Parts: sequence; C-alpha cells; structure tokens
Amino acid sequence: MKVAVVGATGLVGTKMLQVLAERNFPVTELIPVASERSVGKEINYNGEQYKIVSMQDAIAAKPALALFSAGGNTSLEWAPQFVAAGITVVDNSSAWRMDAEKKLVVPEVNASVLTATDKIIANPNCSTIQMVVVLKPLHDKYKIKRVVVSTYQSVTGTGVKAVTQLMNERQGIEGEMAYKYPIDMNAIPHIDSFLENGYTKEEMKMVKETVKIMGDENIKVTATCVRIPTVGGHSESVNIEFENDFDLAEVKQILSAAPGIILKNDNDNFIYPMPLTAHDKDDTFVGRIRRDETQVNTLNCWIVSDNLRKGAATNAVQIAEELLRRGLL
Repeated sequence: MKVAVVGATGLVGTKMLQVLAERNFPVTELIPVASERSVGKEINYNGEQYKIVSMQDAIAAKPALALFSAGGNTSLEWAPQFVAAGITVVDNSSAWRMDAEKKLVVPEVNASVLTATDKIIANPNCSTIQMVVVLKPLHDKYKIKRVVVSTYQSVTGTGVKAVTQLMNERQGIEGEMAYKYPIDMNAIPHIDSFLENGYTKEEMKMVKETVKIMGDENIKVTATCVRIPTVGGHSESVNIEFENDFDLAEVKQILSAAPGIILKNDNDNFIYPMPLTAHDKDDTFVGRIRRDETQVNTLNCWIVSDNLRKGAATNAVQIAEELLRRGLL
C-alpha cells in the first residue's frame, strides 16, 4: 500500500513514521511530504532512504492513504485535493474536527462510526484523546454527567521550537522563544489563543471534542490547560461526576480490562502515572483513583499519555489500521 505522510519532518510526522514501522503497517511505498524548502531532502524509514516530495507530486503518486500533520491551514487547502484524487486522509490538525460532516475518531472509543464514505477523518486533540480513552468504559457503566479537567502539558505539544526554548533555558542560552514567557521552572496557564469567554482554544477543544467523540451532548466538560516544562507526555487531573454510584474496586477492574489503558494505582508502593512512565509508549496510563469525598457519585483520577504517540501519531495509525481491518481503505 502506498502511504503518504504529510509533514514528515515535524515532531508528529517523524513519530508517525516511527509508529508505522513499529506496528508493521503494510507500507509498500512511502511518500514523505514536507514544505517546499525540504523537497529533495532524504529521510530514513524502516532502514531505507526516501526523498521528500511536494504536495502535487504526492497526489500524482496516488497513495491509498495520507496521514496529515502539517497544520490546519495546510489541511484545509490540501486534504480536499487528496480526496479528489481518491486518497483517504487522516488529519491530525484541528481543521476538520468540529466539521459536522467529518468523523472525529479515537478507535478505542468510537471506531464504529467509520464508514466507506469517510474520506477525511479527523484525529482529535492530544489532551482529549487520552481523557476519552479513560472516560468511555466508565461512561458505559455509570453514565457521566460532568467532567472537570486540569491539564499539565508537555512542550512537545507546541513543537520543536518549544523544546529548543526549554533546553536553551536549562543551559542558560538565549534563543528564539516559542512562548511569551520562560517555560523552564515555570507553568504557563495558556495554551493556544484566548477566546471571548475567557477560555483558550485548547480548553474549548477538550469541551467540544469530548462531547462529539463520546456521542453524548449531555456530558458537561470544563477545562483548564497548562503548559509545563516536561517532554515525555501530557498529564491530566480529572474529576468525573456520574449519574450512578460506583465501587472503587469495580472502577479499577473496568479500567484494567479496557483497551489501550494501563492501570498504575498502588499508593503503598508509590506507583502512579508520570510523563516518564508514558514516554514513547502507546498506552494511556491512569492512577490516583479515589472517591471525591465532597460530592456524591464523583471520582478523581490522574491520566498520562505520550502526546506525540497516542495523542497524535499512534491514534492516526490506529484509525488507518481500523479502516484497513474493515476493508474501508
């Protein structure tokens, strides 16, 4: 199968190539795509060298699948042109996520919504993905009413420029700033731009995407998103109010058995998820599971996942695997 990776030289694009190889996705020919200034350069994939090509050349090559991770404007311009050539697109940007005609998919949660007519499929926001993986099995059992989430997000979610800023600051080097403020030894409660309601776009993504993915408009979500100086993954403190009461032992059993989740919940031995736990892993880790003693039918937990893998590249590849498995690709 011919597969194009659009944005192949970026943090997520590079991770997509790694995940495709690791998961033995049946790539017979790779078509790496990047900006015009990168065309002609070579990248390594699975031990072989491939030349980066332009968008037009990628479309002309007629891949069956294109994994996009090149920003919203690029996706809005080019994804329809790939589709017009008969190519299925899985897009990692925010461009199509809230489009009523496009599916927003986390395979463990709502793979069943995919059909043969879906030619642009949206990959959700990284912080949303890891949360809904945990919410879904609990919603099925206890029915969620409301979610309060605070995130602690890695600089890798911003990109190479942010990682460079962090490392420069750690070494006392002045350089280009990805953020308005220093990120080392700091926490910045501001991810993406502010909206009129006082929330940021990142926070509202979590609100709207969760409802769309879970398929239940009755779930209320409120979020505060914070950037912290880590590189291994995103962490989330999540407070979940259910319609029905729960048993903590049963909650742990449900999460242990759910696909894509690893339970790390042993206080006696100081076992709980951390970015170091999740780094370069495909799973979503959950721990610090406890009852909210101030409110009925309410649970607190701590969720961590590698934002470049399950939060982006791996989820996109899993969508492609689901399409392939069901003969939709």
